[in-house]
Amino acid sequence: MIHLASVEKRPSFPREERFPYNVPVIAQLEQVRFAAPVTILVGENGSGKSTFLEAIATGVGLPTVGAEEAGRDPSLADVRQLSRHLRLGWKRKTGRGFYLRAEDFFGFAKRMAQMEAELQAEMAGVDAEYAGRSEFAKGLAKMPYAGQLAAIKERYGEGLDGRSHGEAFLALFQARFAPDGLYLLDEPEAPLSPLRQVGLLALLKEMVALEAQFIIATHSPILMAYPGATILDFDRSPPQAVAWDTLEHVSVTRGFLNDPELYLNHL
Repeated sequence: MIHLASVEKRPSFPREERFPYNVPVIAQLEQVRFAAPVTILVGENGSGKSTFLEAIATGVGLPTVGAEEAGRDPSLADVRQLSRHLRLGWKRKTGRGFYLRAEDFFGFAKRMAQMEAELQAEMAGVDAEYAGRSEFAKGLAKMPYAGQLAAIKERYGEGLDGRSHGEAFLALFQARFAPDGLYLLDEPEAPLSPLRQVGLLALLKEMVALEAQFIIATHSPILMAYPGATILDFDRSPPQAVAWDTLEHVSVTRGFLNDPELYLNHL
């Protein structure tokens, strides 16, 4: 399912020599169409793919994972201004989904751990306050805290902070992905081993079958290989659709794996 069909400039788009309007791919942007349920944004650091993704997130008003809401996050102030000059074309609008920057996940895991610790402390406080009273009375007093802890465990398992980064990242996706949603992911491969990246591909396929749409900025040739994905090259202005096997990410990775000494000899 394609929910967001296109992004294009409004006539109000300013011609300014300041960020983010001076990023070449943003300055030359006219219209980007999303023709597949999975769109991959590729390009070198600074090419503008993350800025573009942030502008979509603020324009759509998607909730963020691990950071302040896109509408209030001070780091997105300039991009919020940019999003006002972009027109989003919808095939079918959805209220489900989220925006995730890989670096925000670790703060999210810490906050979840802090929340669990606070709930446990509240329950311990009930034990102290209700000393000498019946277990039934204690149970009633603990119920709100126990319910919240149970809900967290049901959704995220035994604790995101107690797992490897890769395990926790996939657990987050499994808990938060829902059918019929729009998901914007910025470098989700960061904490994932190659095997877990393949696991994420499987999860994407499962969710696409449930009418979800994904727009993903990545440096990972594994994620770029999602079957049927549209790959947009942000090293070209405006971005152009390209084939997986023509990407420099793929050719360099393949060349290194086939003959690492050829590359290492130049160090």
